Amino acid sequence: MRRTKEEALHTREALLDAAEALFVEQGVSRTSLQQIAERAGVTRGAVYWHFEDKATLFNAMMERTTLPLEDAVRAMDNAPEPPLEVLRRMADTALQRIAHDPRTRRVFDIATHKVEYVSELSAVRDRHLRIHGLCQGHIHSCFERAQALGHIRPDIDCAVAAMTHHAQIDGLIQVWMLAPERFDLVDMGLRSVDLFFDGLRAR
Repeated sequence: MRRTKEEALHTREALLDAAEALFVEQGVSRTSLQQIAERAGVTRGAVYWHFEDKATLFNAMMERTTLPLEDAVRAMDNAPEPPLEVLRRMADTALQRIAHDPRTRRVFDIATHKVEYVSELSAVRDRHLRIHGLCQGHIHSCFERAQALGHIRPDIDCAVAAMTHHAQIDGLIQVWMLAPERFDLVDMGLRSVDLFFDGLRAR
């Protein structure tokens, strides 16, 4: 029984690895479940045993890499550091992972440049929006706590600040992934975060 469970886990990981590689090579919409099965060395039936459809497989591939980051975002509300330091640390963590971890970089490349939100991938779009909302909510809470502590100006709209900060990090990542040699993602990212936060601070 244990061997069967280990084999099933091995097959699932092989399918996720195959999907990740094919999505990078030819995009999500142009990749079929049959191609993924062939790359993984299993039958198409094995794909359906593990995943309901391509969207389910795609989301599992994303979660394998992004869940640690998502868990860290959820922990932001209970972090003991000052809120702006929490946000800077989270930005540093995300930028370091993307800049230095090949799998994280591949998965973010797929999510930003290799997926089309066509009807068969509506569940992918739904998950993207859910995670965006999760991040947005926790960033917003950090800015509200910073404002309540007098760390940022009282006239700052925290919802606007949260949206701007999220777009700032997301935009930097997307530009860097198009041409990583153009600038150091971590250095430029943290300098831009510091510049933005300096404009928010109470004087």
